[in-house]
Amino acid sequence: MEDNQNTNGPETESMSETPVSSDAHKEEDRDDHHKTLMGVLAYLGPLVLIPFLVAREDSFVKFHIKQGVVLFIISLLVWAASVIMWFLMPLWAIVNFAVLILALIGVLNVVRGKEKEIPLVGHYSAKIHI
Repeated sequence: MEDNQNTNGPETESMSETPVSSDAHKEEDRDDHHKTLMGVLAYLGPLVLIPFLVAREDSFVKFHIKQGVVLFIISLLVWAASVIMWFLMPLWAIVNFAVLILALIGVLNVVRGKEKEIPLVGHYSAKIHI
C-alpha cells in the first residue's frame, strides 16, 4: 500500500514578516503625488505660480513649469490681441483651443511621468530660466 504523506513541500516561513520600510514607501508615494500635482498645476494658466513658488527646485516639476509658462504667455498674448483686434475673434478662439490641447498633452505627460516637450511650442521653454 501507498503511504498517505503530506507532499505540500517544506514548511513556509512565518507570514509575520514586516514590510520593507513602509514609512519610506509612503514618503516616496507622497513625493510622487506632490510632483504630479505640481506638474499638473503648471499647465493650468495662472496656477503655474503655485508650483513655481512651491516646487521649482525639483527638475521634473521645473521642466513642466517652463512649458506651462510658455502656454500661459501665449494665452495672455492671445487675450491682448483679441481685445485690440476683436474682429479676429474666430482666429483667437482657434488659437485658444490649440493652447488647451497643448496643455492637455502636457498634463498627460506629467501623469505618465515623462519630461517630453509639447508640440510646436515646447522648445521655447528651454529659453526660460527659473
